[in-house]
Amino acid sequence: MMTDTPLVSVRDLRIGAITDSGRKVEIIRGVDFDIVPGEILALIGESGSGKTTIALSLMGHTRRGCAIEGGTIRVGKHDVTGMTEKQRARLRGTEVSYVPQSAAAAFNPSKRIMDQVVETTRIHDLMPRARAEAHARDLFRALALPDPDTIGERYPHQVSGGQLQRLSAAMALIASPELVIFDEPTTALDVTTQIEVLRAFRRVMQESGMAGVYVSHDLAVVAQIADRIIVLKGGETQEQGTTEQILNNPRHPYTKELLAAFDPVPHVPLAGRDDSADTPVLEVRDLCAGYGAVKDGEPAAKVLDSIEFRLMRGRNLGVIGESGSGKSTLARAVAGILPAYRGSVLFDGQTLAPDLAQRSKEDLRRAQIVFQLADTALNPAHSIANILARPLRFYKGLHGAACEREVIRLLDLVHLPATLRHRLPSELSGGQKQRVNLARALAADPELILCDEITSALDTVVAAAILDLLKELQGELGLSYMFISHDLSTVEAICDDVLVMYKGKVVEAMPATRMSQDATHPYSRLLISSVPQLDTGWLAGLEQDPELLAAFSER
Repeated sequence: MMTDTPLVSVRDLRIGAITDSGRKVEIIRGVDFDIVPGEILALIGESGSGKTTIALSLMGHTRRGCAIEGGTIRVGKHDVTGMTEKQRARLRGTEVSYVPQSAAAAFNPSKRIMDQVVETTRIHDLMPRARAEAHARDLFRALALPDPDTIGERYPHQVSGGQLQRLSAAMALIASPELVIFDEPTTALDVTTQIEVLRAFRRVMQESGMAGVYVSHDLAVVAQIADRIIVLKGGETQEQGTTEQILNNPRHPYTKELLAAFDPVPHVPLAGRDDSADTPVLEVRDLCAGYGAVKDGEPAAKVLDSIEFRLMRGRNLGVIGESGSGKSTLARAVAGILPAYRGSVLFDGQTLAPDLAQRSKEDLRRAQIVFQLADTALNPAHSIANILARPLRFYKGLHGAACEREVIRLLDLVHLPATLRHRLPSELSGGQKQRVNLARALAADPELILCDEITSALDTVVAAAILDLLKELQGELGLSYMFISHDLSTVEAICDDVLVMYKGKVVEAMPATRMSQDATHPYSRLLISSVPQLDTGWLAGLEQDPELLAAFSER
């Protein structure tokens, strides 16, 4: 039940940081807001806007090199800015709790789930162990987790990503805090899993009456869970209001830009392309792949089952499906990173060796892969110039001034200034790192690029810019893309054709523009129905559809 008395009151919040060069900058500039009990406030904006920095400050926490330099933060009866570190440590987990973006990083892989979920109650001596475990099992039920009486006995690797995300919420809720901070908790989840997690979060928050802060870059997700929204850019509030007002009557140009980026422009095929001619640039026949030792012709863990498709030159193929459907495994098998145990991959009609170690330099050059997370794909110890120079030396034999000129050309190709070549990856934004990731693939002058979820970790505006860049490069260089994603709107924006994968099989194949109308497989229909809409009543409406709820249960 909401009251008029704020649980959280933030006034003129200012947070500073020290750059790598030693310069002091203000990253949060005079932010004000209140949150009343039972209310969920969303902080939304692009990467670097200050969303997470503000959310963490409510626990009295700042990232390394940052400090709260002005303003006040009150949570309940506490003046957070005036507390000692010992007092703040008591506040965290008891009165204010945190649900991270990556649940996998929040859990210790060597400890059972129940031990970790109840740990806060043990550290702060809040309740006996038996009572804590009973409370945890009640939370597991409330969060719609399977086998709530026994799931706590498993280890983190024995549950799915969506289940682990809900378990991280149980860990945050175990002490019945007054305020819960959700930091992009569904960003890395496929749309069907995301809906399950959102439904569970919303139900528990409504029933408990706790207040929440929901950090996100996705307005459609925020529309399903938040009462009010603050739009941030560059550490400053651009606009704040009710969710209905922000979605239906935005006032600030940046808010309007965020809303526009939610609806990507449909993909327009390259002009003058002859689809009736030519051998496919890529053809996959009866491809089967998996992990573990092969026995009797089958691996211990079979992932891909008889995958077949053709990708014509200049066309883009989308591969879509939920987590665990085999999308990324397919990209790895095509690239030769994971050798298939049966079937074949053909490039321009020529069969490629299953293992990339057996492929020629020319085979490697013509098909490049861009990985999902630029943070892990780029060597943090190397400058951008060194990262881009390596494929230039390997494929083209370039050195010295010639190599440097080509590095500058590649950065220009992905719309990055040449001055960035002297920086380390940690000194770039998420969007800039993904452009470097793409530039590294372009260094080989490829004909095909395998894009493995390359926009899933980016905010909406930056992701739209990356898609625009891919289209531009395709027009200039005549590239073909195999685009792997769990986001149907992204696939529709960049792809000509789409494969729907489910449990290692292709269950649907059709033009991307026809999927919403022509898809017939039950999973395809569920996938289409699970794409969040910019409508505050969308999730509630979905929960009234018994057919869809049955489909979720069957998964």
